[in-house]
Amino acid sequence: MTDPRLRDVYIVDAVRTPVGKYGGALAAVRPDDLAAHVVKALVDRTPDLDPARIDDVCFGDANGAGEDNRNVARMAVLLAGLPVTVPGVTVNRLCGSGLEAVIQAARAIAHGDAHIAVAGGVESMSRAPYVLRKPERAFPAGHQEMFSSTLGWRMVNPRMAPEWTVALGEGAELIADRHGITREQQDVFALASHQKAVRAWREGAYDDEVVPLPEVDLLRDETIREASSLESLSKLKPVFRTAGGTVTAGNSSPLNDGAAALLLVDEEGLRATGREPLARIRASAVTGIEPQLFGLGPVEAVRRALERSGRGFAEVATFELNEAFAAQALGCIGQWPDLDPAVVNPRGGAIAIGHPLGASGARLAGAVAHQLAAVGSGTGLAALCIGVGQGLALVLER
Repeated sequence: MTDPRLRDVYIVDAVRTPVGKYGGALAAVRPDDLAAHVVKALVDRTPDLDPARIDDVCFGDANGAGEDNRNVARMAVLLAGLPVTVPGVTVNRLCGSGLEAVIQAARAIAHGDAHIAVAGGVESMSRAPYVLRKPERAFPAGHQEMFSSTLGWRMVNPRMAPEWTVALGEGAELIADRHGITREQQDVFALASHQKAVRAWREGAYDDEVVPLPEVDLLRDETIREASSLESLSKLKPVFRTAGGTVTAGNSSPLNDGAAALLLVDEEGLRATGREPLARIRASAVTGIEPQLFGLGPVEAVRRALERSGRGFAEVATFELNEAFAAQALGCIGQWPDLDPAVVNPRGGAIAIGHPLGASGARLAGAVAHQLAAVGSGTGLAALCIGVGQGLALVLER
């Protein structure tokens, strides 16, 4: 935090579940249980910390319509066995919800409203329910329309401009059009995501970060395709445009389930944990953009966050940029000419690992913190594009 009146905020630890595929190994696990698992694992890894000293638990959740039960953070506190005196709040900034939770918890600590907080995110896209409007009058005779709450627009307000409410994948196509991003470039980017993730798991890079669920047979991220190739990716048909489309299932993030959590503290909280921090939170920024161009949301958010931190692109040692689509990630990277693309997603990105909406931002922040701790120093970035046209970024340092 750059204001000298604010307290420094440290990330002491960060954990996440392996990310499950839609209908896969985690599909039988409720989202509140996923959240409880990472909260309990995080607290158990810091035995010197009295759980009653946790001032708040803040979780991101993009859905909330089903077993998330409106306030999944509070549910996680209770299910994890924390003292009932520990409160919980759930926030929703769609794809950025998990990172928003980290930022809000950090802000509370920086301003002296808390010494110790848990922040994270959760999503079970497999278990997202179908929803119905309430009928406008009792006992309707006709059929009622049902909406999936898994992803994307639903119950759209007719006053919304139609160009704003296109499908997310069509938004990625618009970015590819605008910036001349080819199908081959997207497939190359997607393949690299899988290759980096495979290498990271093989080298044990995620061993200190991932906490599998004991009752589930899933030890690593489920959507990583070790045998992926440019040839196999090139055979996939475009999903959103039948004629001239470039966005496919292979160069997009999949639907996923998972949870992540971080332990945030100030100096007093740090003493209570008895641990060395992974990283310090330096600055953050959120920005808006035209809804259909949501994928470019991080462009200005990252610029502002770096400016607030007093750092530049040349100083960024690692950058976790959420890969909602290869087209949008490439579109963003192309707008940062001073950024070394080699520092982006060094251990694989969401195209390979997955994108459980409310959890992704917390996963990214935790990944950056662990990577900075591994090298011992430097500046790191976490950023996401957000549906309906926003961007969110966080700067960490060690």
